[in-house]
Amino acid sequence: MAYMDIVQEVTGKYEEEIERLKKVFHQADAIIVGAGSGLSTSAGLDFAGERLQQLFGDFVEKYGITDMYTGCFTPFESREERWAYWARWAWYNRFLEIPKNTLQKLLALLSDKDYFVLTTNIDHTFIRAGFPKERLCYTQGDFGLFQCSKPCHKDTYDNYDILKQMIEQEKDMKVPTELIPHCPKCGREMDFNLFWDDTFVRDKGWHKAHERYEKYLAEHKMGKILYLELGVGYNSPGVIKIPFWQMTAQNPEATFASVNLMLPSYPAALSEQAIVISRDIDQVLLDLA
Repeated sequence: MAYMDIVQEVTGKYEEEIERLKKVFHQADAIIVGAGSGLSTSAGLDFAGERLQQLFGDFVEKYGITDMYTGCFTPFESREERWAYWARWAWYNRFLEIPKNTLQKLLALLSDKDYFVLTTNIDHTFIRAGFPKERLCYTQGDFGLFQCSKPCHKDTYDNYDILKQMIEQEKDMKVPTELIPHCPKCGREMDFNLFWDDTFVRDKGWHKAHERYEKYLAEHKMGKILYLELGVGYNSPGVIKIPFWQMTAQNPEATFASVNLMLPSYPAALSEQAIVISRDIDQVLLDLA
């Protein structure tokens, strides 16, 4: 398939495409969901705008931060300030209540279907919304885990308690130095278990989840398979987007469906098998129901 030949538009009028998706959804033998950051944004975990100002107004004022993600690359003045920023980012997006019930809408739609979810999201929203762990594969880490910053071993550590202390004891945009976590094995400073580079730790849970996903794919190669992409952009297209295109192309009964407010696109080679909708995911799930 020529992936350079990409059509950057929706596949038709919304009213027609939602009916097509509804039909494919209900007739599917299996549904493989690929979830990106756009799904969390639709659920109210927005990284910019009013929510950014509400939670990070002091950092916005000092550093001109425009969204939570790019803000994490800010050259902070100290380790204590960096940890204050990261602790807030993780705490408010990973542990507090999800503003909208978007994930519950998706779970209700999938409840009587054969399905599996692959996600690049690091906010654990699927587990928090009640999805069974055995149907999930988190591929790029979890805000709720620490790892050694220069991995001397392959374990990860729950960070709820330490983040809660950081949030409660932060003062003047800094956390107390003694709260900065260190590796229990080598003493180096810890870091979040997130896929930034080759220091990312793939622990036992990560490997088990990927084994489940690979097994599911092996058992669902052919038939009426719906590859449903929700809020997936081009940050890491090799994880969800391109594999979904490839698997759809290899199965004439498969359908590739993408719901995304930003950059709606599909390969021209899949024009007969694609449904692409540029609309808020929460609204689309509501209409599907």
